[in-house]
Amino acid sequence: MGKGKLKKFAELETFRNVYQKPAPGLLAGKWASAHFQNDQPLVLELACGKGDYTLALAKRYPQKNFIGVDIKGNRIWNGARTALESSIENAAFLRIFIDHIDEHFALGEVNDIWITFPDPYLRKSKKNKRLTSPKFLDLYRKILAPNGSIHLKTDSPQLFEYTQEIIAEQGLEVLSKIDDVYKDPHDNELLTSIQTYYEKMHLEDGRTIRYIHYRP
Repeated sequence: MGKGKLKKFAELETFRNVYQKPAPGLLAGKWASAHFQNDQPLVLELACGKGDYTLALAKRYPQKNFIGVDIKGNRIWNGARTALESSIENAAFLRIFIDHIDEHFALGEVNDIWITFPDPYLRKSKKNKRLTSPKFLDLYRKILAPNGSIHLKTDSPQLFEYTQEIIAEQGLEVLSKIDDVYKDPHDNELLTSIQTYYEKMHLEDGRTIRYIHYRP
């Protein structure tokens, strides 16, 4: 491991807005009171990377709390440092494997989940790793509030099609579906005004960005 990563990992230990692999159940049901010290709705960004959406949404919606979740500490470091330097108090970061998400949030504690440009795991043998697979949906149902919802934004037509197949199979409610968010950017201002690091690269490559919002 390079010295740069080691330095970032050491700094993460000092960041008051980062929780690195906390003990299961330590903060479950207590995020609003123990960390954010308010009773505002809680929103997660899964596989958040550098936390582009976490930070942008937190600035846009100060009346909500946001947590970026990822296992890559060197990526989380970027978002966490920016949040501290910019005094974005309603944004925090959790470093865990997402398939343990239900161990760190209580039943109904989360209002919404954003999944932005996740690895589509295109091999059929890897389909259970897809963040919109039934395996993960079962975890989300445990932590989402009764009217909680999931937002998927992706450049992968395969993942987008797969997600719609799972939605149909499980009889889930689709709240919104956009096959090309940049076709009418003025109508999709929230989706086009926030761009992740990877999204910018995808757009430069001429890829189509798709979005679906659904309730499990």
